[in-house]
Amino acid sequence: MPTFVTIGYGDAEGYQKTAPSIRDAAHAHDARLQASGAVMGIAGEPAQVRNHDDAGVVVERGPFLSSALPVAGFGIIEADSLEEAVALAAKSPCAVAQGVIEVWPLTS
Repeated sequence: MPTFVTIGYGDAEGYQKTAPSIRDAAHAHDARLQASGAVMGIAGEPAQVRNHDDAGVVVERGPFLSSALPVAGFGIIEADSLEEAVALAAKSPCAVAQGVIEVWPLTS
């Protein structure tokens, strides 16, 4: 089955604007995805890693991705198609609470 990476963007303001019942349903949806094997989590503090020409590791702390909303979390899901992966992501908290979710197919 194809694998997809999801990247959720959202902030506390948008989350708070969303009705609690909608947020609760979205969290329950994510719990069902996790119970079926999806790997999901809230984004922590990132690090950018370089090792140009294998000459030495350089690590810089902090987010470098540029977006109107902060990265809120990530997921690894399996779905039969991009359309199915999009349908699964569309019910997650970032999508319903004024944020956005990117769905990236992983290819080998």
